[in-house]
Amino acid sequence: MLLAALLDPLLGRGVSRLNIGAFHLGKTLTTFTRLWLVASVFGFLAVGAIEWFTNIAARLRPGAVAGGFSPSRRTFFQYAAVVAGGFPFLAATYGFAAGRLRYTVERVDVPVANLPPELDGLRIAQLSDIHIGDYMPPREIARAVAMANDLHPDISFVTGDFVSSEGDPLDACISELSRLRAPLGVWGCNGNHEIYAGVEDEAERLFREKGMRLLRAANAVVEHNGGRFNLLGVDYQRDHMVSGEHASPEQMLREIEPLIRRDMPNILLSHNPNSFRRAADLGIELSLAGHTHGGQVKFEIVDHSVTPARLITPFVAGLYHLPMPTNGHAAATSASNGAQKAALYVNRGLGTFGFPVRLGVPPEISLLTLRRA
Repeated sequence: MLLAALLDPLLGRGVSRLNIGAFHLGKTLTTFTRLWLVASVFGFLAVGAIEWFTNIAARLRPGAVAGGFSPSRRTFFQYAAVVAGGFPFLAATYGFAAGRLRYTVERVDVPVANLPPELDGLRIAQLSDIHIGDYMPPREIARAVAMANDLHPDISFVTGDFVSSEGDPLDACISELSRLRAPLGVWGCNGNHEIYAGVEDEAERLFREKGMRLLRAANAVVEHNGGRFNLLGVDYQRDHMVSGEHASPEQMLREIEPLIRRDMPNILLSHNPNSFRRAADLGIELSLAGHTHGGQVKFEIVDHSVTPARLITPFVAGLYHLPMPTNGHAAATSASNGAQKAALYVNRGLGTFGFPVRLGVPPEISLLTLRRA
């Protein structure tokens, strides 16, 4: 299975021109391999946990002899190991066959500092992390676009990662996204996978050709009902992939600092949610991001969510707030002292990357309604 994964380029795109059967064989083997790799790791951990608890229980039993044989304990362990070891494989199968295709609409009211009354109620549709490819064909993008259009937004945003890697059909992805409909237009920004695939310029060109606009260290003033906001967009903001207090955001967003307005609210499209701290420090009222996929897999343990995305960012999915500077100078005090807060919304994305599974993290189409803070 590992060998099949390593041979994916050979069995996939490299052979597709010569032998369509080999292409489908490569895709099937690679899919099975990725599911097996993920499920087997969790299965191994689950069986190990069962063994550990069984051994502890045996030692605590009155009259237990170290290393002693217990038929009942062996029987219990056998059944428990089958259940615990098999569950990850069933979950991975469900996450591949159904979980990754269950598109959900998240309707969220977003309080925005300095929002003019005319913009109260502005409706934003957000898509992110499309990742067109074997596991995200154009028909699935079309389905998401139709769902977004049914929400009748005033403006639509797409926050990056149109492709996964070089050779993915960027043109087909952006052609489907061009079917988004909103009176104030369709806007976007590049993600990290556009960098990896070397298609940042191409994405900008295709957006322009399709009547949309991809913002790259650029801004535009958008007017609605007599109110105005400053829309900014940046390419993927690199960081050190370290979350929390150890992140170093000082280098982020430098290219747009001169574009920030003080006479109207600012909305930033930035694929990486780790740019939020810097955006809040700069006085940007609202940031929209993606990138995390919500972790693709999430487990609830007691009242805590466990997801791989927490390894790279504290902003995994949903709505977040941070204090903004007062009058653009010193850092603001806490909300209890009346400081205004910057907002961030992180979209869970549509596609997948690495392994084609979603568990507890359904793909998302966001409908954000702006409200006066």
